[in-house]
Amino acid sequence: MPSYSFVLNGKQVTVEAPADMPLLWVLRDLLEVTGPKYGCGVGVCRACTSHLDGAEFQPCVVPVADCASREVTTIEGLADGDRLHPVQQAWLDCDVSQCGFCQPGQIMAAAALLKKTPNPTDTDIDRIENVCRCGTYSRIREAIKKASVQG
Repeated sequence: MPSYSFVLNGKQVTVEAPADMPLLWVLRDLLEVTGPKYGCGVGVCRACTSHLDGAEFQPCVVPVADCASREVTTIEGLADGDRLHPVQQAWLDCDVSQCGFCQPGQIMAAAALLKKTPNPTDTDIDRIENVCRCGTYSRIREAIKKASVQG
C-alpha cells in the first residue's frame, strides 16, 4: 500500500492508505483526528471543512494522494497553543453551539473567510455554505463579526 506524507496541524505525518481514500477517512480512522465530521460524503454539508495549504476545502471529497507534501489544518490545529483563534473565542463568547456537530466545519469556514476578507459583509458571510441543522445562523453571523474586530 502506498504511503503519503503531509503536514497535519503543524506536524509531519506519514500514512499508508489507498491513493483514492478520502482524506477525511485518513484523518478520522488512521490518524484519530475527529474534529472534521462526516455529514454527506459529497462536499455539500461541509461538516468536514478544514484547510489545505491555508484554503478552505472538504476532505470528504479530496483523496489522500492529492494532499501529499501539503499542509492540512483541522479544527485541532487552529488555535495557537493554548490561545484560541479569534473565531474560536468568538464562538464561545457568542454561545454559538447547540449540538456542536457542525461547529468545527463552521469555524474553519469562518477562519478562511476572515483570512481573505478581514471585514466581511453580511453577503460575504452568507456565502459560507456550511449546514447547521440547529439553525444557529444568526449567532454564527454575530461570532464572525466579533472575530473580525478581534483578529
